[in-house]
Amino acid sequence: MSAFKTLRAFLVLVIGIWAATAMAQRNCGSMDYLQQQITDDPDRGEFLQSIDQHAHDWALEHGNEDRAVVTIPVVFHVVYNTAAQNLSDAQINAQLAQLNADFARLNSDANQTPSIFTGLAANTEVQFCLAQRDPNGAATTGIVRRQTTATSFSSNDAVKYTSNGGSNAWPRDSYLNIWTCNLSGGLLGYAQFPGGAAATDGVVVLFSSVGSLAQPGTASPFHYGRTLTHEVGHWLNLRHIWGDATCGNDQVSDTPVHNTSNGGCPTYPHYSTCSGTPIEMTSNYMDYTNDGCMNIFTQGQKTRMQALFGTGGSRVALLNSLGCVPPSGGGTCAVPGGLASSSITTSSATVSWSAVSGAASYDLQYKTAASSTWTTVNNTSTSRSLTGLASATTYNFQVRANCSGSSSAYSTASSFTTSSTGGCADALEPNNSTSSPAIVTLPLSVNALIASSTDADYYRFSTAGTNNLSITLGNLAGDYDLRLLNSAGSQLASSAAGGTTSESISYNNAAAGTYFIHVFGYNGAFSATQCYALNASATPVATNCDTWESNNTSGTAKLIAVNTNIQAAIGTSTDNDWFRFSNTSSQRRIRIDLTNLPADYDVRLYRGTSTQVGISQNGGTTNEAIILNTSTVATYYIRVYGYNGAFNANSCYTLRASISGTNFREGELDGGEAAVLEPAAGILNLFPNPTADKLNVEYLGTREGRVTITVIDAMGREAFSMRQGIVEGPMTFGLPLPDLSNGLYILRIQDGDTVHQQRFTIER
Repeated sequence: MSAFKTLRAFLVLVIGIWAATAMAQRNCGSMDYLQQQITDDPDRGEFLQSIDQHAHDWALEHGNEDRAVVTIPVVFHVVYNTAAQNLSDAQINAQLAQLNADFARLNSDANQTPSIFTGLAANTEVQFCLAQRDPNGAATTGIVRRQTTATSFSSNDAVKYTSNGGSNAWPRDSYLNIWTCNLSGGLLGYAQFPGGAAATDGVVVLFSSVGSLAQPGTASPFHYGRTLTHEVGHWLNLRHIWGDATCGNDQVSDTPVHNTSNGGCPTYPHYSTCSGTPIEMTSNYMDYTNDGCMNIFTQGQKTRMQALFGTGGSRVALLNSLGCVPPSGGGTCAVPGGLASSSITTSSATVSWSAVSGAASYDLQYKTAASSTWTTVNNTSTSRSLTGLASATTYNFQVRANCSGSSSAYSTASSFTTSSTGGCADALEPNNSTSSPAIVTLPLSVNALIASSTDADYYRFSTAGTNNLSITLGNLAGDYDLRLLNSAGSQLASSAAGGTTSESISYNNAAAGTYFIHVFGYNGAFSATQCYALNASATPVATNCDTWESNNTSGTAKLIAVNTNIQAAIGTSTDNDWFRFSNTSSQRRIRIDLTNLPADYDVRLYRGTSTQVGISQNGGTTNEAIILNTSTVATYYIRVYGYNGAFNANSCYTLRASISGTNFREGELDGGEAAVLEPAAGILNLFPNPTADKLNVEYLGTREGRVTITVIDAMGREAFSMRQGIVEGPMTFGLPLPDLSNGLYILRIQDGDTVHQQRFTIER
């Protein structure tokens, strides 16, 4: 063999070994991609912090609630330069099936999860379908193919633009965009976390990683489709399980602390050296192990993902997408309603629902309330008798309709409780009066007893906005009657059909407020063994409470009276409400209150149309407030908007602009919320900025006491926190910056009920 051929063979061998070694380590680019976005736009980090705070708050309030399965329409953008990169429909379908199995805890390797973690394993109740209609309403396969002259792509988003050889994104409020292509530099994939630009929203994966356990790709050992599972986890706001730091925090409470990422297939048990030396969950989809060794999402990760679809969640708009529904003429399938339960015994129950036009069959899912795994049965009628149930146990059930060529989303879950072996289970007593009612929420499906001749059951619920109320009472053991009462206990409507005939009440245009449902036996009728079935629901009624439109820009801002409440609405995901008012020389101080929020709204205050002097952006429906004790007389502008496109066209918020001749006290903020002010000149100043090692803080104190100073990095993580004494009046103090790397940070001062914050940069 010639020397040249020998050298060439050697180089081929070395390059092959290098390539195999490079591919043996999972390479996810999502965090580097996020960091670049924050560098390009410092507000990006603050947006993500707000999303994380919403996830935290939502988990505290709703973490244990049952939710309908969220089905997300998906479009695959297959961007190819070679025949191998032009993935077949079968490969795409195999990948989608694996994604659905992984997110539903139906993956065939779920039995490989170590027993110590099986109690944490979750069906995330998120599923995915190939889009059946495109953004223009035309029929589609959900697969877009684009041939390109580019031989490879990186994480610079070129693949997301047709003009750069890629494929333009479909609207993110209706679709999950997934791009498959040849990625360079050993990159397996990257995702955009919630809150980024719409044009780049979605997930990018290496074409050869696309596959499933049954039909793998070619990027071994990352060939079973788990790259997409991992990256979609990021798209749904999951962090790497090690928190991208030594013994870091992934913001999920039930995942163990990891030293760092794990590669390959670590031998179980693999212990962390972090505090407490926990066993690491190396089988979690958000670690870096091989595809064949990943098999679990946790309940905490499920809750964090589901927060995106709660009120104010940054991906809640997807719930209204029609992407999974074929165009008109293709068999549009509605979601079943009217879920009810009857004939409940110790081991059986009958569940029913309203018929859907065009439905050929229905998929019924049911499970115990304590379980995360659904049992699914197909039914051709609108009722089903469930047998073999456990006694004295609460069950959840939900239904979807199957039409020709498509299926609806699953309905909101309803529930029933089986009877105990000694009779009927009734866990809601005592609820015998309006002063001691059972507190419930709508939609309601409950089974309970009228256990004696003097027994009566009261249920209290509250509504927001104007609603049409529907209440039914069935499975009656005797002559039971039904009443609807207002908050004072006065009757609004009643039903008294006689005998064991079911009762029903329809009460339209019920104003927002508190109501009671009263169930009782006529002439002392009762049964200590047979439960009645009570169902109630509220359907929002569109209201015309917003008379201020159009006021979507500062140029069309509406003049409002000061010291007066007004009502208005955010009617669409892109709506902004602008208002203007003026203070006076005798009443210079300003306070803005935004209350009665139907969704996650924020408010900003401007002097003129462009100089921002205040902002309040609490999470969820917490009241917003801004206080500006200014000496400047001017025309001020207010902008009210939905966070991440939140809106509610049927319910109005309340806005009040107050002015006063004396300072508003920041401790008077309602509800304990902190007004986050972008400080007016003279309140907070940081210098030098940028800085290398020490930051000087100029602060105007309004009292003598102590404040909390927190430094937050661009990823939303707390770098350090300290307490600082202050005096009334101006002061300057130095802030050391130990061991902080270069980058953008936020300094936040918590002073009583007010938070002042300002950005600074470290450059060394």
